[in-house]
Amino acid sequence: MKRFVINTYMLFLTVALWGCGGSSDSQEPTPAGITISVSPESVALPAAGGSATVTVTTTGKEWGAYADESFISVSTQNSTSSTGTLTVKAEANPGKEARTATVTVMSGAARKTISVVQGVKLQLTTDQVYSMGRGETLQVGVITSSTSWTATTDASWIKAARSADAAANTHGQVLDITTQPNTSLTSRTAKVTVTDGTETAEVVVRQESGEQTEIKAPEGYKLVWNDEFDKGTTLGSDWTHEVKDWKWVNNELQYYRNGEADGRRVTELVDGKLNIHCFKGSDGRIYSGRVYAKANEGWKYGYIEARIMLPKGKGTWPAFWMMPVNFRSWPADGEIDIMEEVGANANYVSSSLHANAHVHSNNTQVTHEMYCEGAEDEFHVYAIRWTHENITTYVDGKVQLSYDNRGLGRDDWPYDDPFYVILNLAWGGDWGGYRGIDESALPATMKIDYVRVFQK
Repeated sequence: MKRFVINTYMLFLTVALWGCGGSSDSQEPTPAGITISVSPESVALPAAGGSATVTVTTTGKEWGAYADESFISVSTQNSTSSTGTLTVKAEANPGKEARTATVTVMSGAARKTISVVQGVKLQLTTDQVYSMGRGETLQVGVITSSTSWTATTDASWIKAARSADAAANTHGQVLDITTQPNTSLTSRTAKVTVTDGTETAEVVVRQESGEQTEIKAPEGYKLVWNDEFDKGTTLGSDWTHEVKDWKWVNNELQYYRNGEADGRRVTELVDGKLNIHCFKGSDGRIYSGRVYAKANEGWKYGYIEARIMLPKGKGTWPAFWMMPVNFRSWPADGEIDIMEEVGANANYVSSSLHANAHVHSNNTQVTHEMYCEGAEDEFHVYAIRWTHENITTYVDGKVQLSYDNRGLGRDDWPYDDPFYVILNLAWGGDWGGYRGIDESALPATMKIDYVRVFQK
C-alpha cells in the first residue's frame, strides 16, 4: 500500500511539472540549490520613524521581498539581478511598546528572513505631577527602548532619579521624583527632564504651598478654638458630618456621607490639611462632605478665619459659612456666608447674609462678590469680624462685605445668637449648576489648611 501511494504521488508530480513547464526549448530550467545572503540580517529602526538599507545577494536570476506587518514598507532595487538592495521603512511608532516585524526575501524556492525591530518613542506616563507641601516621593513611568536614560531637574528642591524600588520596576522603568518640604505660603513649580541619549521628555512638578503655622490674633482678640488638621487622618470629635441624600437643599446633586462612601473618604486629613472630596461612586452617585464645627455650642461674635484652596470644575460649589446653633426656621434665624464660589464662575468669591429682611429668594439678600486671583490654585484666607454692631468679611485682609446692625430688630439682624462653622463642597444645584455641570471635573477637592476662632 505504501509503495502504491508513493508511485501515485510521483506520477502526479511528473504530470504537473510537464504541464507547467512547457517544452525545454521555450524556458531555461530552474537553477537548483539557490542561496540567498543578506547584510545586515537584522534591522533596528528609530521610534521616530526611518529606514534602513539591506544588501541582497542571490545565486538566482531574480528576487523579491515582503513584510509580514503593515507598519513596515519594503522597496527593492536591482531585483532582476543577483545582487541588489532593499529598503525597509517605518513611520513613527505611536505606541508605548517596541514593535517587531519580519521581512522575507525570495529567490526561486529559497527564502531568507530579516528581523526588524522598531523602538518606542521616549514617553512619560504623565506630563505633570502634584506634590504635597510637606514633600514626598512621586513615581512616573518611563517608556523607552533604552535602559540608560537619565533625569535632571531645574530646581534644587527636587531630586529625580531612576527608582531603586525593584517592585516599582517590575512592569517597566520608573522615575522617582522627590520634593523637599515647601516652607513658602505659595505653590512652586519646576521641571524634570528625562533623556535617553537621542530624545527627551519632560514632566512639570507643582508643589502645594506650605502650611501657615504662625497664629496671629487680631488686635484685642485671643485664640479660643482652632483646628490645624495636623493630627491623625480623620476629623476629631469637635466635628460632625452631615448625612443627607441628593436634592436635600438647593436641588444639589451630591450625597453627603459620614466620612466615607463607596470605599473612599469624603473627608480626610492629608499633608496637614482637611480635604473634602467630591467624586462619582461606582453606583453613579456623586458623594461629598459637609462638616460642622462645635455644632451644639458654636460661638457668639468673634473673628473667624480659614485658609482654603478651592476646587476646579463646572458644578463645584464650595462654601465656608455659619448657621445658628438654635435653628428653628430659615431665613428668620439667619445665615452667614463667609465665602462661597461656584466653579462655573471660577475665582469669583462672595459673601452673603440672609435674614427675613434680606434673602436671596426675593433678591433682597445682602451680598458682595469679588475676583480672587488664583482662588482655585492657591490658598487664600477668608475671614469674618462679627460683633453686635457690624459684620465684615475679608479675602486676604481685603474687605469683601460690611453690614451694620441698623437697629431694625431680629428680621434684619438675627445675628446675636451663637452660630457654628460649616465647611462643605456641594455639586450642582440651583447655583452650583446654573450653567450646567461637567462630571469630567470629578473628582474635585476643597482643601482647608486651618480654621481659627478668636474672641475678645
